[in-house]
Amino acid sequence: MRKTILINENWKFVKENVGAAEVFTAPSDKVNIPHTWNAIDGQDGGNDYYRGTCWYGKTFSKPELNNGDQVYLEFRGANSTAEVWVNNHKLCTHDGGYSAFRINITDALQEENELVVSVDNGPNDRVYPQMADFTFYGGIYRDVYMVIVPNSHFDMDYFGGNGFQITSEINEKTAVVSLKSYVSGEAEAVRYTISGVGNVQVPVIDGVASGSLIVSEVHLWDGVEDPYLYQAKAELIKNGHVIDQVDSRFGCRTFSFDKDKGFFLNGRSYPLRGVSRHQDRIGVGNAITKEMMQEDMELIKEIGANTIRLAHYQHDQYFYDLCDQYGMIVWAEIPYITEHMPNGRENTISQMKELIVQNFNHPSIICWGLSNEISVTGVTDDLMENHKILNDLAHKMDHTRPTTMAHAFMLEIDEPLVFLPDVMSYNLYYGWYLGNLTDNDVFFDDFHKKYPDKIIGLAEYGADANPRLQTAMPEKGDYTEQYQCVYHEHLIQMSAERPYLWSTHVWNMFDFAADGRDEGGKNGINQKGLVTFDRKYKKDAFFLYKANWSKEPFVHLCGRNYIERHEEETEVKVYSNYDTVELYNNGELVEKQSGEKVFTFKLKLQGNHRIEVKAGNCSDEITICKVPEPNKAYQLEGREVINWFDEPDMNCPEGYYSIKDVMADIRKSPEAAKILDDMIIYAKSKRGDVAKKVKQSKSMAKAMNAMTVEALIKQAGGSIPKSMVVEVNKSLNRVKKVNDIVVELKEENYSI
Repeated sequence: MRKTILINENWKFVKENVGAAEVFTAPSDKVNIPHTWNAIDGQDGGNDYYRGTCWYGKTFSKPELNNGDQVYLEFRGANSTAEVWVNNHKLCTHDGGYSAFRINITDALQEENELVVSVDNGPNDRVYPQMADFTFYGGIYRDVYMVIVPNSHFDMDYFGGNGFQITSEINEKTAVVSLKSYVSGEAEAVRYTISGVGNVQVPVIDGVASGSLIVSEVHLWDGVEDPYLYQAKAELIKNGHVIDQVDSRFGCRTFSFDKDKGFFLNGRSYPLRGVSRHQDRIGVGNAITKEMMQEDMELIKEIGANTIRLAHYQHDQYFYDLCDQYGMIVWAEIPYITEHMPNGRENTISQMKELIVQNFNHPSIICWGLSNEISVTGVTDDLMENHKILNDLAHKMDHTRPTTMAHAFMLEIDEPLVFLPDVMSYNLYYGWYLGNLTDNDVFFDDFHKKYPDKIIGLAEYGADANPRLQTAMPEKGDYTEQYQCVYHEHLIQMSAERPYLWSTHVWNMFDFAADGRDEGGKNGINQKGLVTFDRKYKKDAFFLYKANWSKEPFVHLCGRNYIERHEEETEVKVYSNYDTVELYNNGELVEKQSGEKVFTFKLKLQGNHRIEVKAGNCSDEITICKVPEPNKAYQLEGREVINWFDEPDMNCPEGYYSIKDVMADIRKSPEAAKILDDMIIYAKSKRGDVAKKVKQSKSMAKAMNAMTVEALIKQAGGSIPKSMVVEVNKSLNRVKKVNDIVVELKEENYSI
């Protein structure tokens, strides 16, 4: 029988490219796996975290083996290219940092052994991802195992799978469960058992054993309401004895998509409303523990979500298991993202094979994601061909699940790439990066009207919020909790009014590292999470979704970080899934309101206020006070003076340009257009590598050119300092307006 040994402890780590022969003599640190070398520098901004080759080493004694036993090493995740040596013999190279891989080390074993692993997260043109808005942490950041199997065993060599594949077909109350396994070596039969159902023994023919069991009165895996799982095992029989065994949980469910009514689970309408998740943590990077994954799932459960988009790569098997257990509907995808690389085709294929093979039995997964925002730098024939290959491959490997893609919002809706997968989705950020909140409504209305038979969803949407930043007058680009709430209040309503959206996924459940970012008062962090990077603080928008999605009774007072308030009358906002709430000020009832999810009260400010809200058996409390001047700590640097024209050297002379003019008018003058473009290039540099290479569509350019420069600067969220605003305006003031030239809108990226 197989034996699995965790070998995470006592590794040597060398943070330089010393070569395999030098690992045990070079200066090193002692580390335990999981480990990353970018836990700090990958999160502090500057886009300067260490990307290159580092080395790990471990000594071990030869395990006790029976005659013919095979010894494998199993790495659950090493980013992004790993090479493995045993006793100075190079045995494996694996490209892809988010999937499991194995190496048979049997022939290289001695009584005492040296294991050496190089891991390289450096830039190249063939292994994805290379450009994306998140940090590519280097290291062996998931568990490592030694697995000992008999000479005849369930397959260990096919793309990291366990050699056991389960599918089910449901007919009313009966399920036919098909069981298939792949065998290496000689064996007579495989015995399949489903706990509580029965067993069947089938022969091994040409290395494959196929059988089925009937489950009468089948207990369906029914999402968050009832995520029932069956337990199956496959036993390999040779000479009448069981010599190997693999196990797998599975669920029986049906699902479908309707062009007008969205997603259906087990024959009933089941609107998918949930979040996206990146796996990293502050100070930890990707080297997270099972306890951290459990905490993530509990927070997602608390909010009431029923779906998770696991972006933008394959996640840990333990988290997929949690999704099965908690009833989450999952979108699983490979890190084919942002920029197509002609030399990376084989890597997309191998990563897709690994994703499907390793995750086939998870009932939570309902689609395979081909790519994310891959059109950002343009669409080529090679890109299209690559996607057709992946789409066909996914269908061939798994006929039970559709394919999907997340399209960047700058991709025109009539582009052929939009319709390549089975179901479609867009990442939209109207009301944050550009445009107005209602542009999201218009986008989907236009798409559904033009293509009424297509399945469309909202794969990403969000707005950054730094909990330190607070305001009484929220507006786009201020990075306050208040604007994040305004944004999500609209998107929740927009989604509810469009039942044809097959899914919506908030970007993101948690703040995450993007070392190239420098905005919103924090370096190296994307702050669109509903929960902070350390998972310690739930932003107000978290409770908005909890009010809409969760059945757990609660009431929440917003603005607990907005303590010092200078306005004469302040707004007090409450989120709750009760239909009636009561607001108290210093113990006295202010008002009782009836409503749905969102309640707003007005309160005259004078001195100190202990604000309490009650609903049912729940209550919440905050303390605020009146101050004479705005607290500058609540404001984003660069936005303290929103009315820049209070400055003595800011002017808007008649007949000359200023930041008050719309960009379409400014672009009529080549001289003024250059001033604008120079400012935009600077602002884009603060949003990481992705923003620098974005190719924008005509419709996006039109939306941007309709904005004033002042509005664009405000939207930049402090990326453009006040001194630059003044200089840009002064430069524009020297350029005469051009009124008689019609300029065709340029297909460039103006988003900042």
